Amino acid sequence: MAGSQGARLWRGFVLLASLLLSSFGPGLALAAPAPPADPVLAAMQAELLRTTQTLRLDEFDKPYFVGFRVIDRTSTSVTARFGAVVAQNDDHTRNAAADIRVGDYRFDSSPDSGDFSFEDGPAFDATSQAPIEDDGHALRATLWLLADQAYKKALATHLRKRAKKVDEVDEKQTDSFSHEAPSTHVDAAKQLVLDPEAWAALARRVSAKFRAGEGVLDGSLRISADKNRVYLVNSEGSRIVKEDILYSIQVVALGRAADGMLLDQGQTFYARSPTGLPSEAELSALTTLAMSNLKALAAAPIADPYTGPAILEPEATGVFFHETVGHRLEGERQKDENEGRTFKGQLGLPILPSFITVRDDPTQVAFNGKALNGHYRYDDEGVASRNTVLVDKGILRTFLMSRTPVEGATKSNGHGRAQGTQRPVARMGSLFVESTNAVSREALKTLLVEEARKQGKPYGLIIRDITGGSTNTSNYGYQAFKGSPRLVYRVDATTGAETLVRGVEMVGTPLTAVNKIMATSVEHGIFNGFCGAESGYVPVSTIAPATLFREIELQRTQREKERGPLLPPPWPSAAPR
Repeated sequence: MAGSQGARLWRGFVLLASLLLSSFGPGLALAAPAPPADPVLAAMQAELLRTTQTLRLDEFDKPYFVGFRVIDRTSTSVTARFGAVVAQNDDHTRNAAADIRVGDYRFDSSPDSGDFSFEDGPAFDATSQAPIEDDGHALRATLWLLADQAYKKALATHLRKRAKKVDEVDEKQTDSFSHEAPSTHVDAAKQLVLDPEAWAALARRVSAKFRAGEGVLDGSLRISADKNRVYLVNSEGSRIVKEDILYSIQVVALGRAADGMLLDQGQTFYARSPTGLPSEAELSALTTLAMSNLKALAAAPIADPYTGPAILEPEATGVFFHETVGHRLEGERQKDENEGRTFKGQLGLPILPSFITVRDDPTQVAFNGKALNGHYRYDDEGVASRNTVLVDKGILRTFLMSRTPVEGATKSNGHGRAQGTQRPVARMGSLFVESTNAVSREALKTLLVEEARKQGKPYGLIIRDITGGSTNTSNYGYQAFKGSPRLVYRVDATTGAETLVRGVEMVGTPLTAVNKIMATSVEHGIFNGFCGAESGYVPVSTIAPATLFREIELQRTQREKERGPLLPPPWPSAAPR
């Protein structure tokens, strides 16, 4: 999914009264519930109590905040290529992270952007790898060493930040960390529904169909199931165990045109249970379509660079808004001096056309019966997710917020997210793009043709399929985005006839592009995937309509000129080249 360079819980806990331990420093409260039945949670709670009570170096400050996370991950997958299994994996890991903060909520040891330390690293680096066995003492040992290392680093960072205030001019001061009410929630344990033998047989049968494809270089199918059980405890009193299961099937087909251009087709499906995945008949139909598209693309002309009207189908629209708007509304980017901060200071001002509303709602489980990757109940800082209207009828209302306050938005709205043990930052969950200027698909195409004629263009474009995109949000280089379409059609401005073309990618600058939206479709579609940014890869969704732009820019992709295979494939049905 899109990236930015520059751009799953066990019920039965009750919330007990938190014990304010004034000797631990300002703002540090520690919950002391009865020992939990879950051995992982019990060990974490015990080490949290010991850490908050006793961790201190000589005359230096104690931590004002202590947080532990443990991520228990189980993963199973099988991959087949051209009818044979090439990989079958089972993996179970546990990893831990410690968040130790020195100072107070107003000004603490959380690192600033570009806060590089040129000190030598420790000779012994505490491992995040935790025991997969329920040995409380071994788990506590992992947390002990992580906390010790994090505390020492926090002290050094806090002192360095205080020193910087002596001779550096500050922008308007915002707090370092938001104070949030503690949460207590434990999800019911879930079981992965696994049938590796059946999965392998299915992967063999479906991937074998790619042997019939003319010019197919690679044809594979991967089935996977992943379960993440995340434990979170902190000194404010939060006790959360959240569990998430995601099943997926990925179909990939690669080919090469006569001129050397590499072509790809396929799709990835996600579901919360195996019953939500496509059937074998649907997968077989997809392989047939992928091979047909590869053949058509190989024969399609290479498109010229283009600037003019275009329709982005729902998935392409979703990727567009994810890259151009979503990443630029992530909270930490508003106070990072290395960021372009496109929308900083724009709260209450129009940033999009007045008929467009954008919100992020991780609480929504599904849309039109299809599971959303971006759903979660609590973020990775222990804050409940919530539906957040970011842009209301074109007006910027707030940002995606973790517990890092920014000017004009001082509280978390449940969007602090991270992959594994990485430090959570504000990230998208399920981004919804909504419009009050919506028409039918047929009417949208009519508007496209009319706009092409009005601009004197021989054709408009429809981008029907896209693999993903990327964006640069930093102030180093250009504020730009890029999308990678797979199926692009020219629409004749006279006849409306559609012609498949290839070899282009969508580019532009965000503020210019978003303000050239003319209308949208009534129907919405879903893009499910994973987004990579500063805190790693997290599952995300976008829900958006097809969108007509007055102007979209396409540039030619990098040209490969690699010669295809000299011999035909080795199966008997393959035709000689």
